[in-house]
Amino acid sequence: MLRDAVRSLAEAKIAPYAAAVDEEARFPQEALAALLGGDLHAVHVPEEYGGAGADALATVIVIEEVARVCASSSLIPAVNKLGSLPVILSGSEALKKKYMTPLAKGEGMFSYCLSEPDAGSDAAGMKTRAVRDGDTYVLNGVKRWITNAGESEYYTVMAVTDPAKRSKGISAFVVEKSDEGVSFGAPEKKLGIKGSPTREVYLDDVRIPADRMIGEEGTGFATAMQTLDHTRITIAAQALGIAQGALDYAKGYVRERKQFGKPIADFQGVQFMLADMAMKIEAARQLTYAAAAKSERGDADLTFQGAAAKCFASDVAMEVTTDAVQLLGGYGYTRDYPVERMMRDAKITQIYEGTNQVQRIVMARNLP
Repeated sequence: MLRDAVRSLAEAKIAPYAAAVDEEARFPQEALAALLGGDLHAVHVPEEYGGAGADALATVIVIEEVARVCASSSLIPAVNKLGSLPVILSGSEALKKKYMTPLAKGEGMFSYCLSEPDAGSDAAGMKTRAVRDGDTYVLNGVKRWITNAGESEYYTVMAVTDPAKRSKGISAFVVEKSDEGVSFGAPEKKLGIKGSPTREVYLDDVRIPADRMIGEEGTGFATAMQTLDHTRITIAAQALGIAQGALDYAKGYVRERKQFGKPIADFQGVQFMLADMAMKIEAARQLTYAAAAKSERGDADLTFQGAAAKCFASDVAMEVTTDAVQLLGGYGYTRDYPVERMMRDAKITQIYEGTNQVQRIVMARNLP
């Protein structure tokens, strides 16, 4: 029922704008309005804060179905989870009430500020500082590659509180867009997901109350890594949706396109390509859904399974979308058809929330 509801909404209210959102590199306001209207913008927020209380699998299905028609739009529910999960996992009850309630109501989105110009895969090498001053902290630094920056009201920011302790000297904070000293860079000019703005976030003497710290001082990096164990599965879901959208389009195309007097779907070479695409998508789906169940239960092997789902599903998405372009031939290479957009959008799923090379390191360190 959930899948049917999200698919109907996505096809009616998000899909018609997907090409324009990509072409104009603009935030998908229509998708945001549709998701807010269906209470699908942040389904993971627990019911006690006014949220839908969706479990990890339901959240995955929402993201998958939105990504099937528009990858940029699927980053609304995905990044709302990424940005707010540190508060849910480690925040005080007061902090959860203060920020989860408006998120659930759709009064503001949440973004996640971990990466910096010199701290990507080596996130513990960050330089953003948070210095205690009485009952406040003063933050200074630059965060890079921040999804939905400028659109979101709330930002989970990782900052160094004790430089001598490296990863154990990093703390997490909630910063608000309206806080004095918060500003944003120009949107990055990206290959794909062009409807989801990616900007730098500048923190210049941003003074915030000490009670906006998420968890204890020095626990921020552990919270950040724990968050990624859960949210990598949402990237797997996004990759899955992109791949499914590409297969669905290619399937319809090959049945209509005639060469040598018959539909190209009748040729065994084309059939084998479609069969491989469908088989790999289904394998990715099973891995992703199993990982979502582990996320919900908090299983001991979640770190491995989350990394495996993200890595496998994103590699499948890149392969499937490339094959979809191939199946459409010259038409696949034009912006008149959606598969070239899907191919461009798929690439980022192999890179963000940890490159697939980093995922393999994570898996190797956590072999079950």
